[in-house]
This record gives sequence, C-alpha cells and structure tokens, in this order.
Amino acid sequence: MTRPALALALLPLLLGGCALPGWVPFLGTPKSSSTAAVVTPVREPSSSRTPLSPGDVRTRAVEADDAVSDRVVAVVNNDAITLGELQESIVGYRQENRQRDSTTDEELAKRFLSRLIDSRLQLQEAEREKIVIEDSEVAEELADRIKRYGVQTQEEFERLLREQGLTLDSVRKRLRDSLRIAKVVRRKVALRVSVTDEEIDRYLAENRTRLETGLVYHARHILVVPEGGATDAAWEQARIKAGMLRTQLVEGADFAEVARAQSKDASARDGGDLGSMKRGELTQEIEAEILRLEPGQISPPYRSPLGYHLFRLESKESLEGEGLARARQQIREILFRQKYDTRLEAWLREIKQRAIIEVRL
Repeated sequence: MTRPALALALLPLLLGGCALPGWVPFLGTPKSSSTAAVVTPVREPSSSRTPLSPGDVRTRAVEADDAVSDRVVAVVNNDAITLGELQESIVGYRQENRQRDSTTDEELAKRFLSRLIDSRLQLQEAEREKIVIEDSEVAEELADRIKRYGVQTQEEFERLLREQGLTLDSVRKRLRDSLRIAKVVRRKVALRVSVTDEEIDRYLAENRTRLETGLVYHARHILVVPEGGATDAAWEQARIKAGMLRTQLVEGADFAEVARAQSKDASARDGGDLGSMKRGELTQEIEAEILRLEPGQISPPYRSPLGYHLFRLESKESLEGEGLARARQQIREILFRQKYDTRLEAWLREIKQRAIIEVRL
C-alpha cells in the first residue's frame, strides 16, 4: 500500500473511535428528509429560549456564521457536538466508501448526527456507571487497529495522522470513548440477555424445514429408459431391467461401473455421480426417494416420466448428532442477536427519553 493510500485508509479507521463497536449494530437510524446542509454553521443559543424537558428533542434552524468547525450542531444534556466532529465522521465514511455509496452529504449528516448523539448518550451513561478504561487497553486497541496497515514506527504513524489533521492524543481519546461505550453496552445490554434450551427447542420445531433446506447430501444415479417407444411392454421391460440391476448392486456390484455401462443419464460418464447437492435442488419426489435412504443403501426402482431410476445415497447431513449441535448453536446465536437488538433499542430509547437533546442543524 502506498503512503498516500495508507493515509486515506487510516482516516476512516481512526475516526471510528466514537462509534459503537463493530459487533453492536446501530439502531434507530432516521429516514432521510430535506434538512439543511451540515457545512452551514449555526449560531449560539439565545438565553431567552424556552427550556427543554427530558425526552424533548428541539431542532434549531441553521444560520450563517464565520466560525465553522467549532460550531455546535447538537447539545446532549449540556454536552455539545460540534460541526467539526460531524464533518470528520462524514469524511471518514466517504474515504472508506468512496466508490460504493452515492448518499448525499445532507443524508449522511442526519445519519451520523443521530449516531453521534447516541454515542454521546452512551458515554454519559458510562460516566454514571464509573466505567474506567486503562491506558494499556487503549494501547492494545490502537496497536490492533494499525498493525494490518504495515506502519513500522510510531513516528511514521504520527506523520500520517498529521497529514489527516489528527493528533495521536485525539485518536487515543476516540479509542478510549469507543471502549467505554463497548463496556457500558455490555453491562447494560449483553450481560442481561440469555437464551434458554426451551427457546432453542421451540425455534427448531417451528423452523425445522427451513433449517434442513441448506443441508447437503451426495448421491449416485442410474436411469433405465423404455426401449422402442413408450408402450406398456417397453415400460415393463425397463422395470424388469432396473430390478435386475438393483439386485446386482445389492449383491456387491460396483455402482459406478454399472452406471457407466447401463445408465442413460448424463451422469453415466461420471459413474452416476450427482455430486453434492443442497436440499431443494432436485424435484421434491426424487429428493424424497433419495433422502429416505441411509448412506450406502440402494433405492427400489423409481418411475418418473423419463424412465426407472436407481439411487445410491453416499452421505447426507441431518439435524442429528453433530449436525444438530451445529444447528442449535446457530439458533442460539440467532435468538441472542434478536434479543440483543431489542434490548439495545429499548435501552437507547430509555436514555433518550430522560435526556435533553437540542439539534441545531
């Protein structure tokens, strides 16, 4: 990675310090609407304005001013969010998604201001909970975030930060804030979510068919077609031949060799191998014939409009044994995420309701 490209890559990485951690989803992102552009500064509040009550959100119109980056765009319980902070978040996002997102600056302003407000509320909750982040934790997080970019020395790293208008102290503060948010969310949300075995059993029973759809099986196939036209005699002859071939296979004949010699299906050249398939790829009737077998078993001759089929099941995944254990773990994660998202949304709504928030865009 070239040095300019590295500098651009570091910007979104390090500007993410005040966002929620990656494993925590942002919730309640407002839908886009026509709001004034964020590059326009705002005036300081007038002392004659009516005081807000907890849970109120006031939006103030944007007016012109000379000082831009330090203008206040929102106040959260007397804690200001500046236009500079908002612009940094947008610039970082733009650098990271510059070829994948056509969202306007106005839409991004509303989205990221909402996130900054959520982050500020959570930092205030962390303060109330007396959550402390040690310097060693910040150092470890910083090292983890920059090591994949191949920066060799701290001097080089600080030089790249300066090129982006950042300082090492500001980056450390962002990371400290991010870690405090992660800890308060863990305390207030994650540690209060649990999934019981009964809930997993119920989910499994209600969604068994859907869960089985993604399971894989492997089979081989021989097709015997009626010779000389679709007469009753031709069909009877095909049935008898399929029965004879099955007898040979049950007595130990090699399925692949018999398929190459006798099958009229395109899979004959591969010894009748159908390969590994997910459930639902074949017709329901044929798949049912295959899946009722145990691995190694040969099916009775099965008639379809094409002729008589013989199937050998090589292997199949099922919701039993290890397959069931994997499915139950996946279900536990699904249910945990659902409960986690619900509780996080409720907690954010709760702290917003008791907060005083004034938006000045």
